[in-house]
Parts: sequence; structure tokens; C-alpha cells
Amino acid sequence: MERDLVREPRAVWEATRARVAVEGFGARLLEAQGADGMWAGGAFFPAGFGGGGGGQPWTATTWSLTSLREWGLDAEVLRRRRTVELLAANARWEYEGLPYWGGEVDVCINSWTLANGGWLGADVRGIAEWFGAHQLGEGGWNCEWVEGSTRSSFHSTLNALKGLWAYEQVTGVGGSEREQGEEYLLERELFRRLSTGEAVAEWVAEFRSPFRWGYSVLNAMEYFRAAGRKDPRMGAAIEMIRAARQEDGTWLQAGRHPGAVWFEIDVPRGEPSKWLTLFGTRVLEWWDS
Repeated sequence: MERDLVREPRAVWEATRARVAVEGFGARLLEAQGADGMWAGGAFFPAGFGGGGGGQPWTATTWSLTSLREWGLDAEVLRRRRTVELLAANARWEYEGLPYWGGEVDVCINSWTLANGGWLGADVRGIAEWFGAHQLGEGGWNCEWVEGSTRSSFHSTLNALKGLWAYEQVTGVGGSEREQGEEYLLERELFRRLSTGEAVAEWVAEFRSPFRWGYSVLNAMEYFRAAGRKDPRMGAAIEMIRAARQEDGTWLQAGRHPGAVWFEIDVPRGEPSKWLTLFGTRVLEWWDS
């Protein structure tokens, strides 16, 4: 907010970011990191998780790293803890025990690992190359490619784009895959079926915080805002976001994704969300400027 909306000097918002490691959500999540470098003893799922229960747990290593990165934690904090080395030695994916920084077969998991690895300075070049080899003919991606799917997914494509963009920001390495993935979404105006022009599902207009893996036009526009790409084909999606703004300028929580968390970071369904209000406000301000 200080950087994007209030336009505070860099020294001001950088000082605020430095507090992430010692105050609030960031400090609490850092306290939960184990001596082995992991959170909850697992890569994507907590150690011993057998499925079932009240939804996907959000406590394991990948989710915890992603949260810290998105909250603006200085990567040096985790480098001093030798997190990259500890995860290389101790963390294995639940899928076939593959090494952590090598990624696995799921598009979304590889997206977060690429972004987190680039942020921390891990060697994740292999994952970056993996995306080019697994991009589908339409230009997007689908986590169900392993089951033979050749149709791109809104969810998977957006997560892939976010991972590739984050990696590109810290390494300067990028290719045409990201532009092709953007075109997949833009051809569909960020929410439509190409065949009929109808919305692909109700979830395109359901704004949830944290975003997690889920697609919405707000999540997509947050990506395009960060990537600095405006396109007339975003217009209808922008109006969906504008229409969801309440009279007091807030956006309401559509519902947190169910599952175990270290602690809640946003409000229950139906209440004004500070996170969604931040995202919605800066997207509209950027678009309207």
C-alpha cells in the first residue's frame, strides 16, 4: 500500500518490509520453520498427511515459502538460515520422492517452486525449462496433463505465468512461454469460453483471500498489473472487479479456501477484506491511470 497507493518514498516502504521478519504474520510463520528447513515436516503436504478432512492443508513448506515471499520478506532472512541448502538435503516431494528444488510434475507446484527458488537463489533452471516443454497447444498449461489432458486450465495457466514472471524478475531469464500464456487468457477476455463466449464458471468472479491456487479475474489482473501489461481485452474483467466494490470502497471475502493453516490472515466469508481491498484498489487505480 505504501509503495503502490500512497506513493511513499522507497526508504519508507522498505523500512516497513523489514518489519515482516520481526513482527506480525511474517515473524509468526518464521517461528514455525523446523530445524530441517521445512514447515510442518513436508514439501507440499504436512508430514503424515493422508488426505481427507476439511480440505487442503496450507501449512507445509511450499505454501509457507510462498506466503513469506508474497508478504515481502527479505530473502536474506531465509538465506541466513541456510534454507536452500536444508531443503536440498531434507525435502522431497510427496510425488515419487523427487528432490525439492528439481520440482515435480504438477504445473502449479512447479510454479510456486520456481518463484520461491528464484527469490532465494536456488538453482531452479531445470524447472524454468520444464514449463516450455509442458506448455500445451493452446498456449496455457494444465496440472492434469499427467492424466492426458491437452486442454489448458485457467487456474494452472495463471499460476504458471506468476511463477515465470517472478523468476524472470530476479534472474532476467525469460522466454516466449509467458507471452503465449498471457495470450491464452487474453483471447478469452480473462473469463470466457472461447467456444461460446460464456463465463467458464462462477469462480471467475469469486474473490478469495488468500488466492492460493484459485483463479479469479482479480487474481489475474493482479498478475497483469504487476507484469505491466494493459490490453483492451481486459475491459470486461475490470468491470467485474469494479462492480464488486462496495459503497465504502471495500471488497468482500468470498470465502477462505478450507484447510488447516498456521493462523488465519483474512476475514470470514462476507466481511470486508483488507487484502482484497488492497488488490482491487490498486488494480483499478493502475487501469484507470
